Amino acid sequence: MRGAVSLIICLAACLATGWIGSRFMPGEWYETLLKPSWTPPNSVFGPVWTLLYVMMGVAAWLVWQRKTVAQVAMPLFLFVVQLVLNAMWSYIFFGRRQPGAAFFEIVILWIAVLLTLIGFRRIRTAAGILMLPYFLWVSFALVLNFQLWRLNV
Repeated sequence: MRGAVSLIICLAACLATGWIGSRFMPGEWYETLLKPSWTPPNSVFGPVWTLLYVMMGVAAWLVWQRKTVAQVAMPLFLFVVQLVLNAMWSYIFFGRRQPGAAFFEIVILWIAVLLTLIGFRRIRTAAGILMLPYFLWVSFALVLNFQLWRLNV
């Protein structure tokens, strides 16, 4: 039972982050921005993020189950930090309409995700693998954010 409860907590934390971020929708302002030709359609983001949040939740759960508190404290702390940064990006980019500030924030997010991935992988290889698609998506989002900022200065 303990394992199921901790899995639900991990999934809920990740999906709650997605829900918070979704409070700041692209809207009219985003539609008016110049975008690179390789910008995905808006319909892609919801399903991709949902899958990524579930994978992240499972990764955190695998780490939580694996070792002692002393061994998992830092990777799980970094995981929480990157969740907060993840939600903040949506607020800065869509809520505040500040692509430049959002770019600098996503650079910090990217570093936090990388450190989390490394920490998770050291504890449980499967957890690191589950974080890899998220890291790649944030990498793509970082480049896209930069291009949106550059094209709309």
